[in-house]
Amino acid sequence: MAHIIVVGNEKGGAGKSTVSMHVATALVRMGHRVGTLDLDMRQKTMGRYCQNRTAFLDSKGIDLPTPRYIELPEVAPEQLAPGENVNDRRLTEALAILEPQSDFILIDCPGSHTRLSQVAHSMADTLITPLNDSFIDFDLLARIDGATDRILGPSVYSEMVWGARQLRAQTGRPPIDWIVLRNRLGVQQMINKQKMESALDRLSKRIGFRIAPGFSERVIFRELFPRGLTLLDLRDIGVRALNISNVAARQELRDLLVTINLPGVTVKF
Repeated sequence: MAHIIVVGNEKGGAGKSTVSMHVATALVRMGHRVGTLDLDMRQKTMGRYCQNRTAFLDSKGIDLPTPRYIELPEVAPEQLAPGENVNDRRLTEALAILEPQSDFILIDCPGSHTRLSQVAHSMADTLITPLNDSFIDFDLLARIDGATDRILGPSVYSEMVWGARQLRAQTGRPPIDWIVLRNRLGVQQMINKQKMESALDRLSKRIGFRIAPGFSERVIFRELFPRGLTLLDLRDIGVRALNISNVAARQELRDLLVTINLPGVTVKF
């Protein structure tokens, strides 16, 4: 069976699609077969990323390792069993299409709570949650006392992940490997950054996730999106001398993949 990677967070703007595209493309470049799905039915940023990549490569007449992307198939009402949810069926059929030809299936979830996202979380072998380095984003994981920094209890997203873990346990499958990725980090060691690090460390022990290094805030990610490119593609499109920021960003991607530690993956780039 394909290993399912879900990238999820119930807040927009955390960098889910950037993380998704870089992880998926890196895996393809290392020789793995990767299928991708975008469950954001409105914005479809991951889907746009993949479409931009195809259009750019076609326009330049070049071929680069690219994950396979498909839309959720349409399902006619008469095809549904009594009481069956149409979106559950669409997700199941999409996975059935991708699985025979995939070592990994990466699912990019919307920045909101939807049934599709909830079902996808329960299917995750690896769950990656990008989180901006801000207590605004931290509030999705847990409530915290502003005066004492004491963690008061899990919040909405953590409770949803707990429910997904329970559903998965009922099927007898191994537990979800949950990784919270500190994303869009600032370059300065500010007091807020240190407080975030301490709070996440305490929360990780309480509700059971691992912490991974993410990407610093860099202009390069916004520049790559219209062409569907990733950091690993730069040399292939003629950028021979990478600047210091780009080299550092590649190292961040490498560190992320090493920390995620996906089965059968040896990080080499």
